Amino acid sequence: MIHQFRRITFLFFVFVFAGTTSNAQTLITFGKHSVSKDEFMRAYNKNKQPGPDVETAIREYVRLYGHFKMKVQEAKEMKLDTTDQFKSDLAGFRKQIADNYLIDDKTNTKLLDEAFERSQWDLHVVRYSLNMDEGMDPNDSMQRFQAIQALHKQLSSGQKTTESELGIEQVDMGYITVFSLPYAYENLVYALKENGISNPYRSKRAWHIFKLIDKRPSSGKWKIAQILITFPSESDESIKIESKKKADSVYQLLTQGADFSELARLCSDDKLTYLNGGELPEFGTGKYDRFFEAQVLNLKKDGDLTRPFQTSFGFHILKRISQTPTPVSKTDESLQYELKQKLQQDERINISKNTFAKQVMDKLAMKESSAIDPKALLAEADSILAATDIRSAIDKSTLANQSVFFLQKGKITGKDWLNFVWEYKSNPELYKNETNAELWQKFKPYIALDFYRKNLESFNSDFAFQMMEFNEGNLLFEIMEKMVWSKAALDSVGLKEHYAKNKAKYIWGPSADVLIMNCISEEIAKAAIESLNTGVNWRELIEVNQGELQGDSGRFEISQIGGESSSTAGTFSKITVNADGTASFMFFVNTYPDGQQRSFEDSRGMLINDYQDVLEKKWLEQLKVKYPVKVNEAVLKTLIKKGV
Repeated sequence: MIHQFRRITFLFFVFVFAGTTSNAQTLITFGKHSVSKDEFMRAYNKNKQPGPDVETAIREYVRLYGHFKMKVQEAKEMKLDTTDQFKSDLAGFRKQIADNYLIDDKTNTKLLDEAFERSQWDLHVVRYSLNMDEGMDPNDSMQRFQAIQALHKQLSSGQKTTESELGIEQVDMGYITVFSLPYAYENLVYALKENGISNPYRSKRAWHIFKLIDKRPSSGKWKIAQILITFPSESDESIKIESKKKADSVYQLLTQGADFSELARLCSDDKLTYLNGGELPEFGTGKYDRFFEAQVLNLKKDGDLTRPFQTSFGFHILKRISQTPTPVSKTDESLQYELKQKLQQDERINISKNTFAKQVMDKLAMKESSAIDPKALLAEADSILAATDIRSAIDKSTLANQSVFFLQKGKITGKDWLNFVWEYKSNPELYKNETNAELWQKFKPYIALDFYRKNLESFNSDFAFQMMEFNEGNLLFEIMEKMVWSKAALDSVGLKEHYAKNKAKYIWGPSADVLIMNCISEEIAKAAIESLNTGVNWRELIEVNQGELQGDSGRFEISQIGGESSSTAGTFSKITVNADGTASFMFFVNTYPDGQQRSFEDSRGMLINDYQDVLEKKWLEQLKVKYPVKVNEAVLKTLIKKGV
């Protein structure tokens, strides 16, 4: 786990050194290898560091970048990139980021702008629905179409709606906002004016009409805590009355100043939140039902409480923690990030992907083969799926190796088509009884994007750069772990020699033997201090209060733990209450003045860091011999002149 954390942290910093190669002018050579001017500029511009002047900054980065490339090359020489784990990490990263490069930027920007505009408003919507069964008799289908048209006429003219014997369902959806509904429905309701009625809309399973009741500026997001008193769904009235009495009692305690977090821990039946003071994850419009949301909106300021109210879950008491308005500027980074994340997970992203797929088909110069009869392809798909061993049947198909599409840089075979049909029809979430002819139309953009994805490095330089960042970052991590970090930690003899030579460097500042206690609440912290004052051993105290207390002890410099220089032995620090309601305090067992010698063990962490620097410098000198570094001064001076 520590190794993985170090990897993640390390990669974050080393990505700035990675770059891409090109046929541009060579800036740095190291042994038989080189770095182009373009590669260096890309890395440098991504991570410019302030310096006394441009020339000093550029020359220093040239030096560091040369060191980085030598280490990466040595890792390649040691074949550290050939392990199964390394290949798996690289493939996983590629899969993770590839989809980000398979969308149309213009369409994406348009969708984000639309989502932003809609995020500024909450809409109160009523939906009318009439179910349509698959394979329904044409007469029944027509009857339902006429019924939904009649309802639309009544709603549009303001007439009182009459009940239909076909069972039209009316649902008050409460307030919704962007991403609350399927995109097709969202488009309908956001196009309506107040009291407007949408035209009947046919989905796969029903006819729908939407009515806009109200439109209000976005209510933003809320952080709410709740205490929930539940009762079984089949409870008789007496049990519900008892639950109501309990909720009323809790409410009275709260109005008298009782701590909400503590009562949530003791009384709430919400198993997901009771240990966290009853706090719900932050939410916005459309997350909960209309009645629950109305109770939240009635809380006008932070700290306000609702009286107990009943839902199907039980009796709720809500406390407002905070309310965050929806940003009204498109430049707000937090809102833009949130909208982008939701867009990536929403069906509307397919609009951008489909636009991009058309562009890819043009870029690949995709052409159907005239050598194969399209009807034969459709018929062969049915034959293959009827086989006992489908995989074997695909391999043996006469169409398997024949080209069905020609691309600028490759071809698509009958085997690709047959595998697509097999995989698509085997996935119930995808397959909706489309005909083979319909699947053929889906296959074209799918296979184009698939080919493009597999060859992204050659089509997109940004993607190639990001993959090289990850690849070289991983290589640098592995070689540093092998040649420096682990070596320093395991070399006890070297560490002791370094300590002996540099003993004067490892001196304590003002320090103390300290007990640090972390508690789930301020009340628990106060109780712990009282127990410690009576002589209770801190380890026994933690054992008795498992889950409520954590503790650690050791010698620390006062500046490291946020203590005060005036702290004295036998005293407690003030209790610090954190934003999440947890609390901590310190007990100073002994205090020591500035300037005391650290022992070898007390210095071990600093020693390892210092010794790593020693080992790295020695290793770098060896690499410079193996990979002599030369800088093309003429090219470098052009960069300095331009200021990159």
